[in-house]
Amino acid sequence: MQTNLAPEFKGTADGEAAEAILRKCVHCGFCTATCPTYQLLGDELDGPRGRIYLMKQVLEGATPTRSTQMHLDRCLTCRKCESTCPSGVQYGNLVEIGRRIVDERVPRPKGENALRWLLKEGLTSPLFGPAMKLGQLVRPLLPAALKNKVPAAAGANANRWPTREHPRKVLMLMGCVQPAMMPNINSATARVLDACGIQTIVADEAGCCGAIRTHLNDREGGLADMRRNIDAWWPLVEGLTESGPVEAIVMNASGCGATVKEYGHALAHDPAYAGKALRISTLTRDLSELLPELLPRLKSRMHKRPATQLAFHPPCTLQHGQQLRGGVEAHLNALGFDVKVAMNESHLCCGSAGTYSVLQPELAYQLRDRKLGNLAALEPQVIVSANIGCIQHLQTGTTTPVKHWVEVLDESLA
Repeated sequence: MQTNLAPEFKGTADGEAAEAILRKCVHCGFCTATCPTYQLLGDELDGPRGRIYLMKQVLEGATPTRSTQMHLDRCLTCRKCESTCPSGVQYGNLVEIGRRIVDERVPRPKGENALRWLLKEGLTSPLFGPAMKLGQLVRPLLPAALKNKVPAAAGANANRWPTREHPRKVLMLMGCVQPAMMPNINSATARVLDACGIQTIVADEAGCCGAIRTHLNDREGGLADMRRNIDAWWPLVEGLTESGPVEAIVMNASGCGATVKEYGHALAHDPAYAGKALRISTLTRDLSELLPELLPRLKSRMHKRPATQLAFHPPCTLQHGQQLRGGVEAHLNALGFDVKVAMNESHLCCGSAGTYSVLQPELAYQLRDRKLGNLAALEPQVIVSANIGCIQHLQTGTTTPVKHWVEVLDESLA
């Protein structure tokens, strides 16, 4: 795609990055056919190709409008278009640049600004945990829309953390909302790794991976979150503590994993952090990437399980963001589980997409119900996924239990 940047964007980091991405696009439209919002709305401007045209126009000097902003807001950033694109267009990076430029030029209504501020500050705040506990206490009294965002309180086992030490050690990011909403995912991860002779270490100073602020167009806030995490992890990465160096940074939320794996790209412009960020990205592994090595040890620790049909929903941040496909279901099946993926539309987003289900609830719930309909065809006893946002969002639309796959694995260990 030929572009002629407006003078205000020539020579700027955003302008040059966007132009390089735009030049790879060949207008083929393959991305449109697999875009969730295009499938729902049937509007070219609510598909990747249409949004690319909108961003190109703005970069070439056109004045963005509230309509431009709306079409960019409706994008889930699921990155299915990247998996589909034959030309390797990095749409995810482009839409972040486009949103940032449009938001600088198109004022949002006060209500929207207030909600977006509340999300980026509230979800990453130390007060989120106490607020969630209060919400769980009064959950039966909450209106349905709010009740959907407050999962039932976790059981006592959720806080059972292994106490053994092992020569092999990994770092794990606890996440910003996961410890309060679904703490059993983190403790189950630690227990499964402990069963395989691997100790899980947590850096208390680490917090949100940076995705929430970044996707809400607070780029500097997102970068600050990334730098804070790098500072918290660096002594453990370099082996400057008594425990010695860790061999990997493990992510059990695929949304966080996709973000941390891109720290090197996000901080490439920062001379003080570029090298460290690249090292962190290189060390980061989704939990499922450890399974091939752990299979023999896990098999020896499995106890007899009741026959359970599992339906696996692969999050977009796993299959498109990290380009990891087929691993979870293949390895769980190798351990004796019966795991299936929906025959139809397993590549499509469930509608959670970080804060999307709050900002675009109508579209989010349509996608959720569409996803659950395809999963229901498998007649599962349990639905499993790999990202807290997907798990929470899907659970609001079904009585079938929705869990992280590591929780099911943890329950099956002797």
